[in-house]
Amino acid sequence: MEVKLFDFEHEVDLEEAINDFLADEKVEMVNIFYQTSHFYAGNEQLFSFSAMILYKNNGKKFQLFYM
Repeated sequence: MEVKLFDFEHEVDLEEAINDFLADEKVEMVNIFYQTSHFYAGNEQLFSFSAMILYKNNGKKFQLFYM
């Protein structure tokens, strides 16, 4: 199991990045956790759209080492 993190200021950018990541046939998505937040920097309101994807990488080869 592996984790991929995404964080963008615009929700469309997050959507595109996730769709591109999931388009890889080697990725088997297990779960997605989504979060939004906002905060102020001076007089400017900033947004953060983030996601964490738990996935299995079906193209990854594992090596076992024995001693």
